[in-house]
Amino acid sequence: MRVLVIGGAGYIGSHTARALRDHRHEVVIYDNLSTGHEFLAKGFDLIVGDIADAAKLRTALSRVDSVVHFAAHAYVGESVINPRKYFQNNVEAALTLLNTAMDAGVRRFVFSSTCAVYGTPDKVPMTEDAVRRPINPYGISKLFFENALESYDRAYGLRFAILRYFNAAGADESGEIGEVHDPESHLIPLALAATRADGPVLRIFGTDYPTKDGTCIRDYIHVNDLAEAHVLALHHLESGEPSLALNLGTGRGHSVLEILKAVEKITGSKVNWVQGPRRPGDPPALVADPTRAQQLLKWVATRSLDDIVATAWKWMQHSQATV
Repeated sequence: MRVLVIGGAGYIGSHTARALRDHRHEVVIYDNLSTGHEFLAKGFDLIVGDIADAAKLRTALSRVDSVVHFAAHAYVGESVINPRKYFQNNVEAALTLLNTAMDAGVRRFVFSSTCAVYGTPDKVPMTEDAVRRPINPYGISKLFFENALESYDRAYGLRFAILRYFNAAGADESGEIGEVHDPESHLIPLALAATRADGPVLRIFGTDYPTKDGTCIRDYIHVNDLAEAHVLALHHLESGEPSLALNLGTGRGHSVLEILKAVEKITGSKVNWVQGPRRPGDPPALVADPTRAQQLLKWVATRSLDDIVATAWKWMQHSQATV
């Protein structure tokens, strides 16, 4: 396959681009580099462009037969403060991408979605049959695009894979690429940074949730396990199988305090942290039931929490010279 990886200079997109190449697919990366980094796309054909730019998209899409779409704003807290930014990019510009892909004859589309489309779940672990009831603009914007894909499937014969993943974490085992966000908002890199004597103090948002230790519980999944799932989803569509929506997670939840313990175990240093208030839009627990992905894609997350933290730590130790 010839695959256009939209947002392929970002965190998950860059790992997926490598996984696709490892499976001998031809990969073109399309990224506006607003949050992505050119060095993460090293070794790939990179087109610098925005998904709102239909003309540039047409040129890129003429070279491929499949799309994997990662280019979205993805900070829950920011979406609450600035929803306009999220609807402009994650909905309006994303529809430009979808329509341009359809006009170019591309009929395979893998969408990087999120467990945020479910909102606060009625039960955990969460299956794909859970009600999609997002509680923040980020989740709402992702759900809108899911609905668009479903509608285009019925009307135009588009085949899609919606991959709702939980908390992406870790880095490539090679240490060559990993997580680079500015500002960083993800727990594990923040906790790793807080083990350094000169590092920033980690603020934990809420210690009074109705969970086993009062902190939020999340399903942390290694970024390379996620990348492999995207490859398998494309293979599923290429074989003529119908569209699908899947949860991607380990099926195991870890609290914030459990993550800190894992970080301290891997680094041998204490995490310097302080208690803060809850953030708006944060459910107490989000854990996937990945059974359907295991059944339909023959996919399973193989890397442990220790693997996640160890690869993230390796990346952090070696990334300063790269970035």
